[in-house]
Amino acid sequence: MNLQNEKCVMVIDERLPLGIIANTAAIMGITIGKKLPEVVGEDVYDGTGNGHLGIIEFPVPILKGNGEMIKTIREKLYEPEFTDLTVVDFSDLAQGCKTYEEFAEKMRGTSESELSYLGIALCGAKKKVNQLTGSMGLLR
Repeated sequence: MNLQNEKCVMVIDERLPLGIIANTAAIMGITIGKKLPEVVGEDVYDGTGNGHLGIIEFPVPILKGNGEMIKTIREKLYEPEFTDLTVVDFSDLAQGCKTYEEFAEKMRGTSESELSYLGIALCGAKKKVNQLTGSMGLLR
């Protein structure tokens, strides 16, 4: 990932309870780390010699949105011009499942139009990410 020309952001529904916002960000962050392991830096050591696992090498702003905005972004991401972006979405369906098997089974029986999104993460060309999220404010 070329850090000069690339960007990664998360958009999370600001109306959600704080615990669900935190959970949504954590789950999407773990998935980004799996999908893009090259963005996680090497382990580091403090002045005492204690090790600390590497963290992502660049900031990931968390932007405020709502379910409708996130759904609109998700739909645009199916267009050919955005297929090169790495996308992680997190829906109410996923949030309500107790196991991954339950999630996979329910997802197979649900059309995309039925999903309500809690959050979405986008990584890729800065210009494209900004085109989709550039006017959004930070979630505070």
